[in-house]
Amino acid sequence: MAGLATSLGSGAMTNSIGEIEGADVLLVIGSNTTEAHPVLSLYIKRAVRRHGAKLIVADPRRIKLTEFAHLHLRHACGTDVALINGLMHVILREHLHDREFIAQRTEGFAELEPVLAKYTPEFVEGITGVPRADLIEAARLYATAEKASIIYCLGITQHTQGTENVFSLANLALLTGNLGKEHCGVNPLRGQNNVQGACDMGALPNVFPGYQPVADPQVRRKFSDAWGISLPEKKGLTLLEMLDGAAEGTVRGMFIMGEDPMMTDPDTNHVREALEHLDFLVVQDIFLTDTAELADVVLPAACFAEKDGTVTNTERRVQRLNRALDPAGEAREDWRIICDLATRLGYPLTYDSPARIMEEIAALTPSHGGMHYERLDGDGLQWPCPDRSHPGTKFLHRDRFTRGLGKFHPVELRPPQEQPDAEYPLVLTTGRALYHYHTAMTRRIAGLNALCPEGTVEINGLDAEGLGIENGAFARVTSRRGSIVARAEVSDRSPAGTVFMTFHFKEAAANLLTSRAMDPIAKIPEYKVCAVRLEKA
Repeated sequence: MAGLATSLGSGAMTNSIGEIEGADVLLVIGSNTTEAHPVLSLYIKRAVRRHGAKLIVADPRRIKLTEFAHLHLRHACGTDVALINGLMHVILREHLHDREFIAQRTEGFAELEPVLAKYTPEFVEGITGVPRADLIEAARLYATAEKASIIYCLGITQHTQGTENVFSLANLALLTGNLGKEHCGVNPLRGQNNVQGACDMGALPNVFPGYQPVADPQVRRKFSDAWGISLPEKKGLTLLEMLDGAAEGTVRGMFIMGEDPMMTDPDTNHVREALEHLDFLVVQDIFLTDTAELADVVLPAACFAEKDGTVTNTERRVQRLNRALDPAGEAREDWRIICDLATRLGYPLTYDSPARIMEEIAALTPSHGGMHYERLDGDGLQWPCPDRSHPGTKFLHRDRFTRGLGKFHPVELRPPQEQPDAEYPLVLTTGRALYHYHTAMTRRIAGLNALCPEGTVEINGLDAEGLGIENGAFARVTSRRGSIVARAEVSDRSPAGTVFMTFHFKEAAANLLTSRAMDPIAKIPEYKVCAVRLEKA
């Protein structure tokens, strides 16, 4: 992606968390950082309060982080490309781009300027609602900073234009030379614990560990030789494609490990129908989740504190997990369950420890070549770490990009698939609450339930007044896929015309409403925009 395949293509930060404090300007877009990544948000706050950094927050909602911001760009949901193109238009118009960096380290710049020409501040204000003066000030701040960092999260990727949103951010960083330097970069924040490690190890349909392509014959031969088995040359299905296959009958069985699609996937009614249509469903998890309740077999897994292994965080840091407790009941470590299952299915897996597994990872995965188990104690190592003598990589692209030159990918704004209309006049966007984790795991903790006991629907005061809905009253939210009832929270945090819900509460399950429309490249669902109507319940 824009020549940043090692990092952006894998969803990892180009730079390190600790570098955030040293940035002069921080652009946070599509990230409610204080609620979704509260520990990391401390680095942003310290950069502002202790070191005088200028913070630009681009978010439709008035989130907690905007209290620390120099500028809040309150753009309409689904207009990220227009906003970012507008920033670049100003930078080019005022000759604030880094000509030397562009000439020496990039290609495709000539194709960028014609696309940006129409994204004047006035044009962008008409699309996004961001005042032209704020757009111009933000562009100047970012482009003139010696060290400028972009931080983004699922508010950028969970759109039908998610990949193009990321391309736009990469374009902005390339345009200003804010890559390959300390305290800069394009820094996506991973959505869940160790999702980075799962993707690094090939839990994606098109790559082997280390993002080595399934379609590459040499890569495939290397893994075939190591594993003693012929491997397919075609990529597999993404999660939503698997569920569609289950609904259509082309996917007959499913093994779900550490995932709760009944809570986290869009259009919950479709998810249930798909899973119930399977011939056989196995769920391996630490709790009896909503998905596990539909399973034919449930395999109880050990949690993080009950096993040895490694975990990889959003800054590419691989660290050791050391078992602190014995697994409860019949729970077992995931790797032991998988080894036993594979052996019973006719492919013997004889690993005897996480250390042995890590040795194989180092042997087959160039980015992890120096990550031998004994080196991962303490602070661990950041990939790429190609050999035993390598100290790990604090930030990426110091001298060159993975593909050689960083490539500009000019993109035009495309609207979200589902637009408000007379029947569904409001936009629903979804996110998280500080006190609950991604799925329903934390709902089992009494103290957290006391702090955040129920899901609400956040409504702007103007919309609430027009609908006769009072703060604390119940409201019905309906989309083309379903209807739920939740307590109304009337405030100015969401702009007029937009309502917001979290997805932690099955009693008010926002994903009953969300759309299965997805990014055609990354296949990520458009959780952040769908059309709904509200009424008194």
